[in-house]
Amino acid sequence: MKRVLIADDDAGVRAGLEVNFRRQGWSVATAAGVEEALTKFRQAPCPLVVTDMRMPDGDGMKVIAGVRQSAPNTAIVLLTAFANVPDAVQAMRAGACDYLMKPASFSQLLAAAERVMAGAPDKTEPRDGGTELVGDSAAIARLRETIGQIAATEADILVEAESGTGKELVARAIHAASRRRAKPFVAVNCAALPEHLLESELFGYVRGAFSGADRSKAGKFELANGGTLLLDEIGEMALELQPKLLRALQEREVDPLGGTTPVAVDVRVIATTNRALQALVESGQFRADLYYRLNVVPLRLPPLRERREDIPALASHFLRKHGGEFIELTPELLRALAQRAWPGNVRELENFVRRALALARGPRIGLEALEEEPRPAPPSAAPGLQPGVSWREAERKLLEATLAATGGNRTRAATMLGMSLRTIRNKIREYQLPPRSYA
Repeated sequence: MKRVLIADDDAGVRAGLEVNFRRQGWSVATAAGVEEALTKFRQAPCPLVVTDMRMPDGDGMKVIAGVRQSAPNTAIVLLTAFANVPDAVQAMRAGACDYLMKPASFSQLLAAAERVMAGAPDKTEPRDGGTELVGDSAAIARLRETIGQIAATEADILVEAESGTGKELVARAIHAASRRRAKPFVAVNCAALPEHLLESELFGYVRGAFSGADRSKAGKFELANGGTLLLDEIGEMALELQPKLLRALQEREVDPLGGTTPVAVDVRVIATTNRALQALVESGQFRADLYYRLNVVPLRLPPLRERREDIPALASHFLRKHGGEFIELTPELLRALAQRAWPGNVRELENFVRRALALARGPRIGLEALEEEPRPAPPSAAPGLQPGVSWREAERKLLEATLAATGGNRTRAATMLGMSLRTIRNKIREYQLPPRSYA
């Protein structure tokens, strides 16, 4: 059964809406003010809230904020007799899904309710939309609250954060908490594909567009239609491709390769990067207009060193995730883990737990796991670097040595060498290094 909470200080309005909703098969709860509404919602969350704008103990914005804080997936319709543009903008930014002016007919309200409920499950989802945002630190609490706020909007989002902090996880949480949750979530790694392949992946192509194009193929924008498109590592996108992406974001239409007619798309874009895009703009490596178009809602993820109190919970979570339900991490180990720097952030912590679990000798994992951790030596002088060696040969040997020291991790190698990930990938191809060895 569909459920709704109605908050309005007018007893006649509450009674009329309750009768009409019940006739349509809804389960209805009512409240005469803000505090009563929030108390009832916390006691029995529901997927739809209809709230008045002006009430004796507060306004609808307070209802929206309280509902969004605990259940970002709940749809909210605001009713007011004081409709104006600033109120409408504020309400939508705060998380309202629709905004109706009194006196609104019940048919209008029901249509709005059905519209905002389309595709939503008849239950209140977890705060993070069912994703695994583990931890109770102040930093992660603020992140959950922010996800709830921005998920209710349709604005594009730019996530700037260090590698391993969970950028894609947060993107998925935003999608799961949004009104687009029932539509596709499509992810594209902009650093993993050469420029010509990335263009066709994003925008698609028609049959005969190039040699070998024996059939038409929809791009990621079309595949994500109605949903969310994640552009991972957007800072690695070639400068030549950026104008086409900018047009797609501005016009919400794409031009498939070889096509003659633009294709309209309804997509929310979340872009992520581990590089400072503002610095890339200043150096001419990233278009300023694209940066400002992506940076509608900026979001920063805290590195693990800023949320050390979450490390024990994260470590235990990863232990269960990888099959260690009957294995325990000792308090001594958890305290030691909380003191480490974790330059690779949550990803590095997860890899540590997986390795410790694989090498466990009993039901308890203690400080011995730290002693067994491999410690590759940093690249010093690459072998074979002698006076007179050509610059090209020296660069190749240094790149090989760095990749060997990082276990083939291109992202870490790029950080150590002060290069972009795209440059590292291009150098691997240029020097014909075995690609299978460098993940």
